[in-house]
Amino acid sequence: MQIHFIEGYIQQIYLVEYPDKLLLLDGCTRADVDIVCHFICKELSRPITDLKLIIVTHMHPDHAGGAHLLRTRSGAKIATAKVAGHWYSGLDGILMHWSDMILALWVAGRKKKARKNLWYSRKLDADYYLADQERLPDFNDWQAIHTQGHTDRDLSLYHETTQRLYVADLFVKVRGQFIPPYPIFYPNRYRRSLQRIRNLNPTSIILAHQGEVPFTEIDFDRLDQLAPQIPVTHWRSVKAKTKKALGLHQSLPPK
Repeated sequence: MQIHFIEGYIQQIYLVEYPDKLLLLDGCTRADVDIVCHFICKELSRPITDLKLIIVTHMHPDHAGGAHLLRTRSGAKIATAKVAGHWYSGLDGILMHWSDMILALWVAGRKKKARKNLWYSRKLDADYYLADQERLPDFNDWQAIHTQGHTDRDLSLYHETTQRLYVADLFVKVRGQFIPPYPIFYPNRYRRSLQRIRNLNPTSIILAHQGEVPFTEIDFDRLDQLAPQIPVTHWRSVKAKTKKALGLHQSLPPK
């Protein structure tokens, strides 16, 4: 088993190679589909049909955006967490889907990347829905771990043999420090997920936006302290700013 680290549009791409098959640890963005296909066919000199399974750890554009298109090109199956409903459901979901794509483009701009089409379906059509601690289909050396908090369906992926753990966006590194991600919809679940990873005690942690780091470098006490007590989401941020603006307007003296 070898994990290939590929630079994606706004995140790292992790392609796991076996002699007879390939596993993609996350669905990446729509803009990464050609990159993944090129790497498989040109760098590895393997047919695209060797890609057998694509994991979607959660529904954000840089984790789910390329999954459907990659399945169409390769014939691979898609697996995600066994959670009822769709993340981007209802009118709020439609608006959040758009705002998440806009945020992804903003991140790309900060990385000096050209603007690209990131559109993808807000409803994931998966082939497998994984329960907590379930083994990945056809990749029994990997285990799905539910680590909710960032959203209601976050997955981490544990390779038991090497004790390496891919945590997607469970935390990020900013200015040399590990911090909780934005948004966090479920703070209590988030803290439980941190404790669960801490108890698992893997050898290393693989992050969607940082690479692989030794487990001993992660300050879980600090992460727990920085985690919010109430949800920190798009809508709460908009409401807070609107309320502040209205309060400022009301406090101004009449002309």
